[in-house]
Amino acid sequence: MSVNADQFGPWAVVTGASSGIGREFARQLAAAGINVVLAARRLAMLQDLDAALAEHYGVDSRAVGVDLSDPGAPTLIADATADIDVGLLVSNAGAALPGPFLDSDLQAQRAILRLNTAAHLGLAHHFGERLARRGRGGIVLVSALGATHGVPGLANTAATKAYVASLGAGLHVELAKHGVHVTVLHPGPTRTPALAELGLHPDKMPIAPMAPEDCAGEALRALAHNRARCIPGRINRVSAALLPPAWSRWMMARILSRPASANATAE
Repeated sequence: MSVNADQFGPWAVVTGASSGIGREFARQLAAAGINVVLAARRLAMLQDLDAALAEHYGVDSRAVGVDLSDPGAPTLIADATADIDVGLLVSNAGAALPGPFLDSDLQAQRAILRLNTAAHLGLAHHFGERLARRGRGGIVLVSALGATHGVPGLANTAATKAYVASLGAGLHVELAKHGVHVTVLHPGPTRTPALAELGLHPDKMPIAPMAPEDCAGEALRALAHNRARCIPGRINRVSAALLPPAWSRWMMARILSRPASANATAE
């Protein structure tokens, strides 16, 4: 098993747990015998997952319905976990707002900024303090592959993910002296509902998207070894190491422009 309950249990907090990579993090942690706090907007989906984890793995879990773009969300999660011993934070909740930057709604972009940066900041600060006091535990922050290079068609979203990458890299060093592991996950395209939200079809992409279980599994193994960053998937690691940032931006611009062109034609 990639994580052990003595170091990262008895409880873990997973945000964005209702679907995709977050849901898979919750499942794999439960399989390791770690109780899970599930946080996301869609409470009904969390409650279904809560029941499934109890049935299949015999762990306890809590469902916390919360909008992570709300400035008060970290406080709500802190209050909901004040009575339990949390050994791991998986700060996964995030969203994307694709399309030309100048055509986008500024208020919507600000909501993405809060969700993808301030929520991670608040949770990392709160649980970082708790984990430092107990002298062990871990934090996983979810960024994105290539975000630090800039992504045309996702300019603001990529910038928020770059913030997460920098925050996690700094905390990896700062919290190590307290016995706390910190890993930043940089997932590439993954078979989650987020692909459809970007207008992308898994079978029409130049590189086949990863399965969420592989993505979460590699991240937890990296956390166990206290690696500062995790790029899941060999192809993703090779492309990140070898492809120039300018080429990456050009490729992403082409990929993300296809849905927009198709939608414009349909309208």
